[in-house]
Amino acid sequence: MQIGDIVRFLESLAPPSLQEGYDNAGLLTGSPAWECTGILVSLDATEEVILEAKEKGLNMVVAHHPIVFSGLKKINGKTYVERAVIASIKYDISIYAIHTNLDNVIAGVNAKMAERLGLVNCKILQPKTALLRKLFSFVPVSHAEIVRTAIFEAGGGHIGDYSECSFNAPGKGTFKGGEGTTPFVGEPGRRHEEEELKIEAIFPAWLERNIVAAMLKHHPYEEPAYDIVQLSNEWNAVGSGLIGDLPASMTPTDFLQLLKDQFQLSVIRHTVPPAHAIHKVALCGGAGSFLTKTALAAGAQAFVTGDVKYHEFFDAESRLLLADIGHWESEQFTIDLLADHLSGKFPTFAVLKTAVKTNPVEYFR
Repeated sequence: MQIGDIVRFLESLAPPSLQEGYDNAGLLTGSPAWECTGILVSLDATEEVILEAKEKGLNMVVAHHPIVFSGLKKINGKTYVERAVIASIKYDISIYAIHTNLDNVIAGVNAKMAERLGLVNCKILQPKTALLRKLFSFVPVSHAEIVRTAIFEAGGGHIGDYSECSFNAPGKGTFKGGEGTTPFVGEPGRRHEEEELKIEAIFPAWLERNIVAAMLKHHPYEEPAYDIVQLSNEWNAVGSGLIGDLPASMTPTDFLQLLKDQFQLSVIRHTVPPAHAIHKVALCGGAGSFLTKTALAAGAQAFVTGDVKYHEFFDAESRLLLADIGHWESEQFTIDLLADHLSGKFPTFAVLKTAVKTNPVEYFR
């Protein structure tokens, strides 16, 4: 097993292209060619976590937060970031960060939060746009099924919970092969008409290379004609935050107690509880106050996140319960999420969860 094998699997869960522009997810230290001796999963890749990996004989740390977020001009151990990088290099331990790309997939960080609260009917709170493409391919009728299947197998044709989705329109294609060509049908130098199907299929933008390669590999023509267009559609499987329903309505007080129990909290900062019951809940792991107004517009009675500033509490407009449970607290179960995925994919491989609590925030009780 190489580090690169682990990276490819993680990138299939949360493609790097889904990270926000300010982010720095990916392989931060180490080489994809290294043999992997085991994985330690953590929320943060601090020096203590790197040393823990070393002691346990593991040479890969998979963390949610990138330890290197902005450029480093010096690496002399003066800061916690520099010390972590020095330790990872000194002991040949690779660090992989899977951050806002894991936030932005529907089965990512926020899904784990929703699971803790028992939410049902979950969907993305603020879907992203311009992440879908559509392929138009013009294929002779005899080979349409072969090409269509290849597109599906490469990841195309998914719409919501449906797969193998395509649209097929019959028509006639014309072409005339030049000197030196060996056309699949017709003769060089003579215009040929062929009964064709125009196959249309949607796919995620990051799969474009794979989709086109699969289509070209199975297309019988020497020079297949195809188009790719960018769609402005919202994509309900990718975006910020999550919203869902509680199995039964709760009073604000009972909901706050549920939060406290499920996230093992000693304190919750929140707005004045509304007078009405809570049944629709929005949430966003980490710092999600930018979604407060979106949660209101979506009809949520409660919004759970972290890192809410004083003035941002006013954005709740006294209409929903805005609960700040803490950044680390909201994302703590991401460790379980990643460990479960990695153990499921590599069942005979060492995947351990860190014993280091990296939360830098303490509460005086």
